[in-house]
Amino acid sequence: MAHDIIFLILGIILIIAGGNYLTDGAVAVARYFKVSGLIIGLTVVAFGSSTPDFVVCLTSTLSGKSQLALGDIVGANIFDILFVVGIVALINPIEISKDMLWKDLPMLALASLALFFCGDDKLFDNTADFISRTDGLMLIAFFIIFMAYTFEMAKEPQPLVPENAAGNASAGKNDAGEKPGMKMWLAVVCILGGLGALIVGGNWIVDGASGIALKAGLSEGLVGLTIVAIGSSVPDLATSVVAAVKKQPGIALGNVVGACIFNVFFILGLCATISPLNTGTISVVDFSTLVGGSLLLWLFGQIIGKRVITRGEGLVLALCYVGYMTYLVVSALR
Repeated sequence: MAHDIIFLILGIILIIAGGNYLTDGAVAVARYFKVSGLIIGLTVVAFGSSTPDFVVCLTSTLSGKSQLALGDIVGANIFDILFVVGIVALINPIEISKDMLWKDLPMLALASLALFFCGDDKLFDNTADFISRTDGLMLIAFFIIFMAYTFEMAKEPQPLVPENAAGNASAGKNDAGEKPGMKMWLAVVCILGGLGALIVGGNWIVDGASGIALKAGLSEGLVGLTIVAIGSSVPDLATSVVAAVKKQPGIALGNVVGACIFNVFFILGLCATISPLNTGTISVVDFSTLVGGSLLLWLFGQIIGKRVITRGEGLVLALCYVGYMTYLVVSALR
């Protein structure tokens, strides 16, 4: 058991570091070729923030551990929507833009509902619960539509993203006040090193989590919903808390919402297309919690908070996550 825990912890550290270095290097290369900030934000940075979940999900799928793959995505999204947003709102109330209220939050609710319907076949058709290749292709189609709509809505020219777009601090500024760019050779090293860390870390997480589940008598789905999901979401929590402390809670909310949409539509869509995902012990309660959290977040911003998620509402969101985790622990001990 100790061996598996060590592998799990080291794997989480590797994928967090690997994701950061990969994103830093990719952003530097994009800046070198003068790619717009919009394109970088919607592709490189968005993918970078979800890299840990992508690696865990893909590695688990290829290893035939579909419950671990699905549990990671569902658990990570629940953690982000309820706990991360709740903590951010407790630090600083979150003002919501019109675009976020009427485009991104509804899309987040749609992603959660689509996953609910895809994963709960037994509830609707009395058949085995699994996310099929057809479901995966549908999720990817939603992702393409979302990306196309986002590009269409963002017509104004965008500045290049700053060097620390991936959430890492950069040292020094030049005389013009611009942060110095990363050298190309260093960017390539960061990309290759990040990819290597992600591959090794992803394998270690899957092996460690599977070993823990087997020896402790826990399901892979439960381990994915809790330990793996929280571990892979540490970058989102850190980035969002820093943004909230710097009085930029809107950025934190955008990071969370974008990552959750990307997780469901692209990551799960791709993994289910590669191999159908058996939901196993991931139940209607888990899918319903994800849908409820998404709708509650939208409700707070649209009606109750008048486009502001207050500290009181943040506390409600955080307590909902504590209640959900309590339910998982109590159910596992029965």
